Amino acid sequence: MKIGYARVSTKDQDLSLQLDALEKAGCQKIYQEKETGSTEEQQQLQQLLQGLRPDDVIVVWKLDRLARSLKDLVGLVNKLQEAEVGLQSLNDPIDTTTSHGKLTFHIFAALAEFERDVIRERTKAGLASARARGRVGGRPQGLSKKAQQKAIFAEKLYNEGELSIKEICEQLSISKGTLYNYLNHRGVELGNRQRKKVMQVELWLRVERNNKYVRGKKRARESIERYVLQPYQMQKPNPKQWDYILSIPYQTDEELDEIVYDILREAASTADMYNCFIEADARAMDGSERSW
Repeated sequence: MKIGYARVSTKDQDLSLQLDALEKAGCQKIYQEKETGSTEEQQQLQQLLQGLRPDDVIVVWKLDRLARSLKDLVGLVNKLQEAEVGLQSLNDPIDTTTSHGKLTFHIFAALAEFERDVIRERTKAGLASARARGRVGGRPQGLSKKAQQKAIFAEKLYNEGELSIKEICEQLSISKGTLYNYLNHRGVELGNRQRKKVMQVELWLRVERNNKYVRGKKRARESIERYVLQPYQMQKPNPKQWDYILSIPYQTDEELDEIVYDILREAASTADMYNCFIEADARAMDGSERSW
C-alpha cells in the first residue's frame, strides 16, 4: 500500500502542491501535517509510522518533508528498512524498494553531507567578505494595514488570557512567530506566559538558477521573502544585496536551532519550485559566534 505524507512548517502555507503530486503517484492514504517541531512532535507522521505494515511504501514530495536533518532522515530510513517498509521521494532519486535504490540513498546521504559542508564554508567566506566592506543595518519594516488590524486582535486575545497561544494562532490563522511579532509591534510585555526571547539573526541568502536556460530566480526570491522570511520581521538593509535581518522568538537554544534550520529548508524548497537553488548562511547578532 502506498501511503503519502505531506508537510509544511506553518499554518499559513499551502499543502495543495504536495497533495496533488501524492494523489497522482497513486497514494491510497495521505497524512497531512502543519508542524514546526521536531520529528517526534510531528503527530501525523508518528501515526503513519505506527500503522505501517511490511511491504508498505511511504511516498513524499521531497525528503526534507519527512525529516529536518540528514541524521534524522538516515535513522528513519534504517528503521523503515528493518520493518520492510519502502520509501519513495517524488523529487529526489530515491526509491528504497529496490536494492539499487537503497545504495543510491546512502550515496545520496554522503554527498548531501559533503555538499552542506562545502556550502557552509563558501557562504561563510562570502559573509565575511561582505562584513569587511562595511555593511550597515536597516530600519525595521512596519506592518501593513491588514496586519495592524490583526495585531490589535492578537493583543486583545492575549491580554484577556482566556485562550492559549496555540488557540490564538488558530483563531487568527497565523504562526506563533507572527503572533509574537504582532505583540512586540504593539508593545505587549510577554511576561511569564511563554517567556519568549527574541534573537536577531543575520541571514545571507543567495538564489541562483539551476541552469542558464530556465527562469524564475526573481520569483523565487520574492516568494522566499514573502512566505518564509516576512513572518520574522524581515529587514533588508540593502535592497540590491543578499543580506537580511530576522527577529526570531524562541524559548530554548534547541528551538532556535530548529526554527533557523527550518527557515533554510523552506527557502531551499521554495527555490526548487522555481528551478532554482540557494546558498545561505546565518549567524546570531548577540555578539556570540553562533552560526548555522
